[in-house]
Amino acid sequence: MKNITIVVPDCELNLNSVAGAWEILSRANDYWQKIGNRPKLDILIAGFVKESVISKGYFTVHPTDIRTIKKTDLLIIPSIFGDYKETIKKNEALIDWIGEQYKNGAEIASMCSGAFLLAATGLLEGKTCSTHWNSTEAFREMYPNVKVLQDKIITDENGIYTNGGGYSFLNLMLYLVEKLFDRSVAIFCSKIFQIDIERTTQSQFSIFHIQKGHGDEVITEAQKYIEENIDEKISFEKLASQLAISRRNFDRRFIKATGNTPVEYLQRVKVEAAKKELEKGRKSIYEIMNDVGYNDDKAFREVFKKVTGLSPLDYKSKYSKERVAV
Repeated sequence: MKNITIVVPDCELNLNSVAGAWEILSRANDYWQKIGNRPKLDILIAGFVKESVISKGYFTVHPTDIRTIKKTDLLIIPSIFGDYKETIKKNEALIDWIGEQYKNGAEIASMCSGAFLLAATGLLEGKTCSTHWNSTEAFREMYPNVKVLQDKIITDENGIYTNGGGYSFLNLMLYLVEKLFDRSVAIFCSKIFQIDIERTTQSQFSIFHIQKGHGDEVITEAQKYIEENIDEKISFEKLASQLAISRRNFDRRFIKATGNTPVEYLQRVKVEAAKKELEKGRKSIYEIMNDVGYNDDKAFREVFKKVTGLSPLDYKSKYSKERVAV
């Protein structure tokens, strides 16, 4: 029998990630018994708080007192909302408890922004993780020694599991079900809950946010130039010269300010513009390719797929307004 603990932090949290984890694991455990096995999991929802009020008071969670749990085999951290730094301050006891459990042999899984609490334990130092694509900048600022794999749905390293944004926690749960039981039980759960068991990336869902709060006026000018001239072939050597800065220093400052090389930034801006046009569904892929400065169909498709995980045609088929209307 394995002890599973879904922790309840003292903060606004995602009810669905708590209830969803409990429901999928419980259903897997029930199915395991139905096919002739002894129950495999003892699942608890626990925390230092006596009650957690969620979604403006519409729901409440009444967790077990976590101090009564001496040992757990797997603990799950749900997705959290609000001020991450304030949440960490309020949950120091829980963070210490999580760290102690890992030292005692427990595995840990964090969902979406639950990675902020997990990282506060220090257990992610020098390791990789995933979190919601919309939170990666804040996460990198708070935890510069953790490598965020922004496109990954699931990471698995040394008994620590993380997942990307939103409802991708469902994919993490299937991954854990397969580890706790076997592939057949994971497939059963994927069919019962209608979850795509093979989904591995969140790239197609991400929106490229232009990073301009860095305070480097020279790089801001460079960004403005790139965004206003995406249909042209940009020479960064020439752009650096126009800004009275060496190319080497330009690259260094650009990376520091935006987190991307100039070439990566240009590609992301082009792809974001292409995505918006593909979503409208009015233009052909060839027209859009030319609008964002590509004249090589193969190069455009390769860059687009690298950034989004989908080909331009697949992206248009999936997200265009015409498709939604149908």
